[in-house]
Amino acid sequence: MRQGSGESPGAAAARLTGLRVAGERRLSGALAHLTLDDGRAVIVKSGDGPGSVCAEAAGLRWLADAGAVRIPAVRGCDARWLVTDHVPEGRPDARAAVQFGRDLAALHAAGAPAFGAPPPDGPNDAYIGRAPMRNVPGTHWPGWYAEHRVLPYLRQAVDDGTVRPAEAALVERVCERLPELAGPAEAPARLHGDLWNGNVLWGADGHAWLIDPAAHGGHRETDLAMLRLFGCPHLEAVLDGYQQAAPLADGWRDRTGLHQLFPLLVHAVLFGRGYAEQALDVARAASAG
Repeated sequence: MRQGSGESPGAAAARLTGLRVAGERRLSGALAHLTLDDGRAVIVKSGDGPGSVCAEAAGLRWLADAGAVRIPAVRGCDARWLVTDHVPEGRPDARAAVQFGRDLAALHAAGAPAFGAPPPDGPNDAYIGRAPMRNVPGTHWPGWYAEHRVLPYLRQAVDDGTVRPAEAALVERVCERLPELAGPAEAPARLHGDLWNGNVLWGADGHAWLIDPAAHGGHRETDLAMLRLFGCPHLEAVLDGYQQAAPLADGWRDRTGLHQLFPLLVHAVLFGRGYAEQALDVARAASAG
């Protein structure tokens, strides 16, 4: 339960689902595992900031509408609480990883109206983890990515003293060169948007499930770059499955760092200098390329 919320996860779940709670187990300050009286297991989550629950619920529904990767169903939500189906966890294996890659390609192919487009009924002011993320639609990926995904977090990191102004110039120069570095133009993909390994659940049913999205329209290589940045079991099998379903443009591996600038700078804002140094290494490598 969030401090000062005045309502327990069990009470919130009962109110939002219309079912009584038969059992409750706290997983963290923000998460609880509940069993409802119809036997269904759910996860109840309290939001981190204004609009975060609405953004997450809209993202889950938008991703589920693609009929591609498995997404836990939303059973209820309000301004503070989100109730979703619980996913019984199994173990990752290569077969499930290949299928996940194919499913992720299908999710991306479902598309978005524009780069930066929020999910239908989702707010423009959303979140990636605990960091604010503004969804502003754009038509050309390089300029949109620089203006709305890289530079806002770079400026915040400079303001916080995590990145020095002279270092920030490295990243700014990469942003200026993005039109020549970005590779062939692609249509906006339907992104999970925060696709680190912790948001991939390997289900007991033998399939990968996605949770905690920061969903928006973006470049499909960004999701794949985040999987590589934070580690994913059987990653090469995931990529093989993806390539079988929707081959990536030549040079995509060389562009991985460009797509990692966004999550690295988000993490620099949230967690400090170590991630800033990684972002600066990526910028140096891009500048030398």
